[in-house]
Amino acid sequence: MDLDIQYTFRFADGREASFAIRLDAATLEPTVPVTDDTATWTRLAFHRCNHCPLDETVQRYCPLARSLVGTVAVLGDVLSYDQVATEVITPERRILCDTSAQNAISAMMGLIIATSGCPHMAFFKPMARFHLPFASEEETMYRAASMYLLGQYFRQQQGLPTELGFEGLVHLYRNVEIVNRAMANRLRAAAREDGTVNALVLLDMYAKTLPAVVEETLQELRPLYTAYL
Repeated sequence: MDLDIQYTFRFADGREASFAIRLDAATLEPTVPVTDDTATWTRLAFHRCNHCPLDETVQRYCPLARSLVGTVAVLGDVLSYDQVATEVITPERRILCDTSAQNAISAMMGLIIATSGCPHMAFFKPMARFHLPFASEEETMYRAASMYLLGQYFRQQQGLPTELGFEGLVHLYRNVEIVNRAMANRLRAAAREDGTVNALVLLDMYAKTLPAVVEETLQELRPLYTAYL
């Protein structure tokens, strides 16, 4: 069974671009493979992350870069602050948002990156399964923390080491920052304008912000849990 998510971007000049993202509902892996192996910027050695665990002799291309080939091909000439009417259709809901191109592309890019096959991004597959585009910083923080603690619950069931804090989540986001920096360099080489690059920069802002404020932000939500205390 597949999980289908549709993104449609409608620009002020009448241009329209649609992306059908199809994922295996159980594994969250894309069911439509990327076939373009010609782009130099997708090679594993090109601006490779310094903590990449992949073996270049086995895997010549960066899975995350390859997952963004279609996005860059269609939206690589978009300016960050172009206005776009965005429609997102998931199995659960239909979302409409008038926003900047960088914000709209960032929402879709977050979904693609989490399911790209990059080992450092695989931890975010649960958030991709319950994709919520255009989430606020507070919503993203809540979802990331909830996802991580549920992961600890499943680890406990497997008899694996667990934690009730967020040191592990902070570590995951530190790794994401490294990936984002390298990927931004790839996109600068691939895109003609700054829309896709700045879309990634927006995602990176969350990665940089969360480790510094996760405990403080979650404490602000403490009054909501009075019934538990």
